[in-house]
Amino acid sequence: MNTKIEAVGLSIILPVYNDAQAVDQFLPQLFEFTARQSSACEVILVDDGSQHDLSALYQQHLSQRPDNTALQLIRFSRNFGKEAALSAGLAHARGELIAMMDADGQHPIEVLAQMLTLINTNSVDVVAAVQASRDHESFLLRWFKRGFYYFMQDTNRYELKPNAGDFRIMRRKVADALLQLPERQRFMKGLYAWVGFPTLYVPFQAPPRQAGSSKFNYFSLFELALVGITSFSQRPLRWISRMGLLVSFMALIYGALIVGDTLFFGKDLAGWATLAAGIMFSAGIQLICLGLIGEYIGRIYEEVKQRPLYLVDKVWDSRDSKP
Repeated sequence: MNTKIEAVGLSIILPVYNDAQAVDQFLPQLFEFTARQSSACEVILVDDGSQHDLSALYQQHLSQRPDNTALQLIRFSRNFGKEAALSAGLAHARGELIAMMDADGQHPIEVLAQMLTLINTNSVDVVAAVQASRDHESFLLRWFKRGFYYFMQDTNRYELKPNAGDFRIMRRKVADALLQLPERQRFMKGLYAWVGFPTLYVPFQAPPRQAGSSKFNYFSLFELALVGITSFSQRPLRWISRMGLLVSFMALIYGALIVGDTLFFGKDLAGWATLAAGIMFSAGIQLICLGLIGEYIGRIYEEVKQRPLYLVDKVWDSRDSKP
């Protein structure tokens, strides 16, 4: 099928990493949704360096797509991460409305339809889905996430909405604003909040995955949280300054007590145990502070190298005369 689709009303971005089975099950459901739309649609698969052969899956579903829906596959040269995949999808999207969702079935199409109706009937530029509950996650993970979002509320200029992820739909001007942001260390949840624009939040309940398993673990989530903190919060640096002042003040008070004890009461200076404990304590504080400062410097180092956010190996597009 080589239907020529010029103007696009809705673009749907699906980042994919080793989820060929889930995509295979999800695409027919998504095509049923796009077939009901009055305007032209496009579905953009971003292959984030998967080990699965998504080109074969693309060819398989090419003939199944509705006449009003274009299908595009963008394959990275290697794995660059979900944030880069979303950015690539935004860069290739042509729609006046752009939706982003996962292809594992945990972002229901019924909610996408609700979001599409809301953005068309309200004077907002973004409709974002918020998970109403996270009962499928462990208590420890939920506790860490609550702490992270509480910590990230570091400014009165914008709010990082808890549990509002990448499942959202936005107008073209919002996507253009996101593409103007040049940083390489991208924390998309923070970027959504930073660009602003009127946003409506819709609660939803995530169903179980249709296939496969989550690619995020504690380590990868910690890395993502670290990127978010060092990109959008200066609170750790302020804490270092306050901690230095506090330790210095405590050392001054303790030194004055020792001098007073020796001059007025003639007591001997405390032994090596106290001295060693004090040195080890201050050295530990210094190493922690240096490590934290190093994280910020490392982010600066990554930014100034100006490397591309991602590298595209190949693009398949159903609108091409020779796909």
